[in-house]
Amino acid sequence: MRIETARLILRQPTLADAPALFAFLGNAEAMRYTHVDSTLHECRRRIAVHERRRPKDGCAPWTIIAKATGDIIGWGGLYEDPFDPGWGVEIGYYFHPSAWGFGYATELTNVSVDFADDTLMLPEIGAFARPENAASRRVLEKAGFEIVRYVPEMERFLYRRLRPKPEGAVRIDCADPPAGPAAG
Repeated sequence: MRIETARLILRQPTLADAPALFAFLGNAEAMRYTHVDSTLHECRRRIAVHERRRPKDGCAPWTIIAKATGDIIGWGGLYEDPFDPGWGVEIGYYFHPSAWGFGYATELTNVSVDFADDTLMLPEIGAFARPENAASRRVLEKAGFEIVRYVPEMERFLYRRLRPKPEGAVRIDCADPPAGPAAG
């Protein structure tokens, strides 16, 4: 599968992408808010593990290519994290420092949200961001994500975005039944 936006090409990664991805996924400064791969082998493993899950989950991170140059500038999108399972489908984005500040994370997030809503029909998407990562938090909030809570063991905020209800539909929350006498 290949998705194109105004400025990006998103495609399934291949192991041949690993050296270009490792240029930033293995850069401690670039990954200061998240996991850093310590070796090229570890980077290849991360890509392969995510790709093995794509058929089951319907999603996994994409290799992100700048249309203007053809260069690999990022890795991200929707995924269920195989290294920290149990959080459901989340969005993550990782970019080469040369791609920072151009709105690529916002562009990726918007197309990922559309993919979650229109193709995967997911009821919600999660995300994580460190409190000090103001840029990432801003990207998530612009895309309709809201803070659920702070997760101390991860030192991150957990964000959630609910799928919008169809026009005219009513969302019913069955968790809290109405108070009062039972009808009878």
